[in-house]
Amino acid sequence: MAAKKAKAKNKTAAPKVRKLPAIKDKYTKGSILSEIANNTDLSKKQVGAVFDELSTLIERHVKKGGAGEFTLPGLLKIKTVKKPARKARKGVPNPFRPGELMDIAAKPASTKIKVLPLKGLKEFV
Repeated sequence: MAAKKAKAKNKTAAPKVRKLPAIKDKYTKGSILSEIANNTDLSKKQVGAVFDELSTLIERHVKKGGAGEFTLPGLLKIKTVKKPARKARKGVPNPFRPGELMDIAAKPASTKIKVLPLKGLKEFV
């Protein structure tokens, strides 16, 4: 009877998380593709196709007329932030040379990209 309960507990238990060593050197695009291909049942060409499609998907979310936000679950959120136009200003004190005045040029409105880490990415550190 106790053996049946132990088996039932084993079925519902979460799979073991494998501990991997830290990587000392920064990977290039090719080495990232090779590493993922070696650790999965995909070829390097298939992994490259997945990355290309992910790039296209992100572009479609953040481009003009898109949702303006893309979330890679558990890792990061990419969102667009609209910066309003700034008027030109004259006679502003120069912070680098006290006593001098300077002019600040006008800037048009623009859209910037903001990347926010999510909980899963923060837990890696």
